[in-house]
Parts: sequence; C-alpha cells; structure tokens
Amino acid sequence: MLEMAVLGLLKDRTMHGYELKKELTATLGQFWQVSYGSLYPTIRRLEVEGAVERIFPKADVVRRKNIYRITAKGEEMFTEALREPSPVSDDARFGVKLAFFRYLNPDARVEVLERRRAYLTDKVAEIRGQLRTYRERIDAYTYRLMEHGLDNTSRDIEWVDRLIAEEKAAGAGPAPTTP
Repeated sequence: MLEMAVLGLLKDRTMHGYELKKELTATLGQFWQVSYGSLYPTIRRLEVEGAVERIFPKADVVRRKNIYRITAKGEEMFTEALREPSPVSDDARFGVKLAFFRYLNPDARVEVLERRRAYLTDKVAEIRGQLRTYRERIDAYTYRLMEHGLDNTSRDIEWVDRLIAEEKAAGAGPAPTTP
C-alpha cells in the first residue's frame, strides 16, 4: 500500500524523502501514519525494483539530496496496483486508491465504489444484527459504541452513493474537483 502511495505521489512530481513523508501525511495521514523507518526502506525497495530512480540537481551540489522520480516500470506498477481488485474492507487501502482515483477511468471508479458500497451495506446489516442479538447482554456504553459504528457506516454509504452519482453524472468527463 505504501508503495502505491509513493508511486502515486511521484507521478505528480519529483520529490525527496522528506517531501514524500510530508505529502503522505498531509494527504493520507487520516488513514495511517508513515514513519521514516517504513518510508525509506520502501523507497529503496522501489529503487532496486526499477520503479523509482534518484536524480541529483546540479544546483544542489553541497547537500546532494536524494530526489526521486517514477520510472516507466514504476508507472506500470502503480497502474497495476490501482486497478487491482483489492479488498474494499481495508479502509486504508481504499483511502489510498481513492486519493489516486483520477488515474482510473470512470467505469473503473464506479466499479470500486460499488464494491465498497456493497461491503458497507453488509457491514450495516451485521452491526444491526449484533445490536439485536447483544442488546440484553451488553452495557449501555458498549451498545452506544455499536450504534456509533452503525451511524458512521451509514454515513459512509451515503457518501459513497454521492460519489457514484457524481461519477455517473460526469460520464466520461473528468473526476469532480470540488469538495
């Protein structure tokens, strides 16, 4: 997942490790926290695989920062990872894919969103069943926590429904850019 995020950011522009961490935290920090201890080994692995390469700007002779850019192989790996039908139950992976939806065609975006909606709908049914089953056996706080999960999942379904509607309304046009 971190590999896909790094490659996706490098599709936009070249960056050094600090910039990558900063962008990952700014754009994807709500899904997971990236440490330098996981970022740099990922970059090195991508470099060994030929997915990224280091470049050294001539103006930066003194400090020689490692600046990375995506290669043609990296572009292929990113596209493959983005199109891969990963489990829509993995919130972090879904979030990373959503962050790079602009690189998928509208039909592929709708397919991913509809799979996510189906997963969330099943989750709502499961939580409702648990609430009925456990109502008499759990304390009020646990029950309220489960209700909270139900409310959040229901809101997620509404949000996904809006995204699907926007994608279908846009047709083959560009993805929505307004919040």
